[in-house]
Amino acid sequence: MKNALIGLATAFAIALPAFAPPALAQAPGAEPPREWIDKDTGHRVVRLSDEPGSSSLYFNFNGYTPQGDKLVISTPKGLAAINLADRKLTPLVEEAGKFLFVGRKTRSAYFIVTEGETRVVKAVDIDSRKVREVARFDRGDIQTINADETLLAGVVVADPKIETRPDGVLKRDNRYDQAAYAANGPDGKPLPFAEAKEVRLNERLDSKIPMEMFVIDLRTGQKRVVHAATDWLNHLQFSPTDPNLLMFCHEGPWHKVDRLWLLRTDQAGAKPVKIHTRTMNMEIAGHEWFSADGKTVWYDLQTPRGEDFWVAGYDIATGKRSQFHVERNAWSVHFNSSPDGKLFAGDGGDSEMAAHAPDGKWLYLMHPRGIPDVAGIHAPDAEHLIRPGVIDAERLVNMSGHDYRLEPNVNFTPDGKWLVFRSNMHGGQQVYAVELAKH
Repeated sequence: MKNALIGLATAFAIALPAFAPPALAQAPGAEPPREWIDKDTGHRVVRLSDEPGSSSLYFNFNGYTPQGDKLVISTPKGLAAINLADRKLTPLVEEAGKFLFVGRKTRSAYFIVTEGETRVVKAVDIDSRKVREVARFDRGDIQTINADETLLAGVVVADPKIETRPDGVLKRDNRYDQAAYAANGPDGKPLPFAEAKEVRLNERLDSKIPMEMFVIDLRTGQKRVVHAATDWLNHLQFSPTDPNLLMFCHEGPWHKVDRLWLLRTDQAGAKPVKIHTRTMNMEIAGHEWFSADGKTVWYDLQTPRGEDFWVAGYDIATGKRSQFHVERNAWSVHFNSSPDGKLFAGDGGDSEMAAHAPDGKWLYLMHPRGIPDVAGIHAPDAEHLIRPGVIDAERLVNMSGHDYRLEPNVNFTPDGKWLVFRSNMHGGQQVYAVELAKH
């Protein structure tokens, strides 16, 4: 079905649609393996989806039921639920639209469809498969739902006269077409794709198009603006535990923008709080996410970009910071943290990405290790300094056959025993999981 539900878009979704790479060639009749032991790592990998074109969600969006028993994915036909105990896949709904997220309070999977000029958010009960309408609005897009499922939040280009698609994406920026990123450098020669993309993102940022962040109260249907700016607003995430704490980003070239921000939605006139301030030129911070307990914001930090790599943390209550050093090959497009907060994971990256890693195409389980004071001797201001550490990275899956134009987007299962990811390693895009215990 051409207009079937698609997986959640990437971090650039509101101003630019998700990049959908062409499926890699797959031999006629070839069936990807259902299960195997990775010969390089000794870890068991299973295929959770049944057909090419299936997708799990973006790395920091919830796809699991509150009880942790089921995972919802998108398929070419719509949405499906996977029972994590026996990996049985059950179709939920077949309707054109986009999969958004699964609620943290109810067993509901949310998706959004377009009806003429109207955007409609719907929810399907994962057990009964009954679909209900939860909200209607005219422009923009929804990116997140709060912890008690009373608020949706999204962004929109404020001026309706600026030409956009029904989902609020600027029509003049077409991220489905790689040619849209073509650009020349100062010497007049064509730039490589990654640098050309930066040029186009910078053009979008410098256009200073007025945008608004809004929430929709699902109890009343009321829509209200919580923040307005000419910054490029994107990547909204509600805290998994605090129903009124919203994180968002300033999109654009990461070395130019102050990306990470928090905002209270229950305080009229609340000002955004900046999470990270750079201390050197070309320092970047991004691909942020909340810890499962909602106490910490974690993010990818590079000091400077492409040279020194960290998983950095910001304690929301105290403002205290931690940084765990990551080796070049273990740098990942996205990191994530386990439900108990003791482990990280990474989905690796190819040699053309930020780290330019010579051997980075792996999925990783990451063990953080703090660096203690020597002989227990503390600096006078140690309590106020960044808590340092390193990450010991364990390889889980060889991703040499994966085309990283499709981001794997790793996430831990609620029991902390598996990592779920999406991959085109066997041709068509499928959803997989790797067991953390080695066999």
